Amino acid sequence: MSAKQKMRHILDTIAEMFPDAHCELIHDNPFELTIAVLLSAQCTDETVNKVTAGLFQKYKTPEDYLSVPLEELEGDIRRIGLFRSKASNIQKLCRILIDKYEGEVPASHEGLIELPGVGRKTANVVMSNAFGVPAIAVDTHVERVSKRLGAAKPDDTVLVVEQKLMKLVPKEEWTLTHHRLIFFGRYHCKAQNPQCPVCPLLDICKEGKARMKPAVKTKNKGKKLN
Repeated sequence: MSAKQKMRHILDTIAEMFPDAHCELIHDNPFELTIAVLLSAQCTDETVNKVTAGLFQKYKTPEDYLSVPLEELEGDIRRIGLFRSKASNIQKLCRILIDKYEGEVPASHEGLIELPGVGRKTANVVMSNAFGVPAIAVDTHVERVSKRLGAAKPDDTVLVVEQKLMKLVPKEEWTLTHHRLIFFGRYHCKAQNPQCPVCPLLDICKEGKARMKPAVKTKNKGKKLN
């Protein structure tokens, strides 16, 4: 099958597995989503949601984050990895929002990536989830799954993975595909102990087949001994 046919098979299969895939970061507006995604770098969504449950009650606007000393904000997000640099970036980000965007999160990819702590992935998440602009944000799950299933090469950069997915996936499905690939990677095709024995995509996964070979050899040896 062609690359696009293979991707169609992958998308349809994952859609059946995770029909309700969605952004798991809890937020009520673009500003909260931007803060949540910034905090999620090298941290689980579950931990971020626990922290933002209280954080978003205390801080409602960019002005609120700037009204407290940096040390206080650091304490509020201390459970998050890299909390010191993230607290600093949040305050710098809020200052820019106030000075340049009247306190609102810019609804453009270019405007978002200029904000401290906001990279391409964060900008894509905000654009797609907050503003409805189709985008594929490549996090660790999307990158891992894409490479394991052959949609990208093992040594491809995150940007190259994103570009390849954008070519293979219909634009109207970019955002949903992003969520489904994350769910597939987070709950099925995990970094450690992926569920290869019950994976419906094992037939097109070279890494999965390689993982299964030792188990097959072990079974065969057992049969010979009997």
